[in-house]
Amino acid sequence: MIDSRPKLNVMEIRRLVEATDEDDRATAAHKLCRTMVTATLTAKEREAAQDVLRLLAADTAEMVRRAMVVTLKSSPLLPRDVARRLAADVDTIALPLLEASPAFTDEDLIEILRASSVVRQIAIAARPQVSSQVAEIIAFEGTEPVVRTLAANDNADIAPISLGAILDRFGGSREVATALAYRAVLPLDISERLIGLVSAQVRDHLIARHAVAPETMIRLAGHAGERATVDLLDQARTAGDLAEFAARLNARGALNASLLLRALATGVMPFVEHGLAELAGTPHHRAWLMVHDAGPLGLRALYDRAGLPPRLFAAFRAGVDTWRGLQAEGAPFDPATFQQRMLERFLTQRPHASRDDLGYLMERLDRTEPALTRRSAA
Repeated sequence: MIDSRPKLNVMEIRRLVEATDEDDRATAAHKLCRTMVTATLTAKEREAAQDVLRLLAADTAEMVRRAMVVTLKSSPLLPRDVARRLAADVDTIALPLLEASPAFTDEDLIEILRASSVVRQIAIAARPQVSSQVAEIIAFEGTEPVVRTLAANDNADIAPISLGAILDRFGGSREVATALAYRAVLPLDISERLIGLVSAQVRDHLIARHAVAPETMIRLAGHAGERATVDLLDQARTAGDLAEFAARLNARGALNASLLLRALATGVMPFVEHGLAELAGTPHHRAWLMVHDAGPLGLRALYDRAGLPPRLFAAFRAGVDTWRGLQAEGAPFDPATFQQRMLERFLTQRPHASRDDLGYLMERLDRTEPALTRRSAA
């Protein structure tokens, strides 16, 4: 059978050794290295090829060394000693290797990090794979541009202690915090620290992508300036276990009449049911019956057992009746449209709610209407 594998070309090697013209040597080096990349080499051929690479690495012409590096920057064929030698070369040669070559050990990369320029450190931080050991050195010792590059590299294995160090050192940098926030995986404590450091858009991504504890949401929702973005009701709509969510809110003293009334007025009825059940110490199925199927006195009995203020019961009654009326219409409302209808009808009844609660609900209505208008116009 004929062997069709690419083979090292003796003529190209001889041309490389004997040529005096730099362009000729660079062309020969490029062709030879391409052959090495595609060839299936025996152990003896591999050893011979690496000897040729050592010869190329010692060439006085930058063009020759660069021809080799560009072709073999990601190849396992490049020997470690050659890679280390070229890592000390000029940037046009060193950077492609530092960005991609598998020839370096972690020890090599750490040594280079501590002895090289920022641009070379950035190249290492952006590698296709960065070990936790290398990432730790960058996190604890790197400058902001290098750390930002590491944070944005999802293929970097950044241990929790290193993530914490990054936030300790550069938490005030919006760019670093944002890069961390968009990582595919984040520990819960890091996500919660980031919540207060990033923009509203990035914060929404954090909340949607990473599990954020209700305790954090409670703390943030207490600040009026952040209520529009970090809203406990938005969390309630997506919570996987509403019973647990309500229990945790109650343990922190955040499950109250104001929150439940807001949930009711915006149509988040399952959360209202679980919230009342939690406050009343009643199983959810029983609370559901008292809200929906126990006649006019069922809701009142559950409300009183939950210990909610008597002055707000009329507003709760209006909210439940409004919700039932919309359900009875049977229209196929999407969630946003249903929320708008709930808010409109609830607010037109002039419910006896606090000024803060009414202001919040009007704000929700203001945010819902433009979104629906844009959707209908699209």
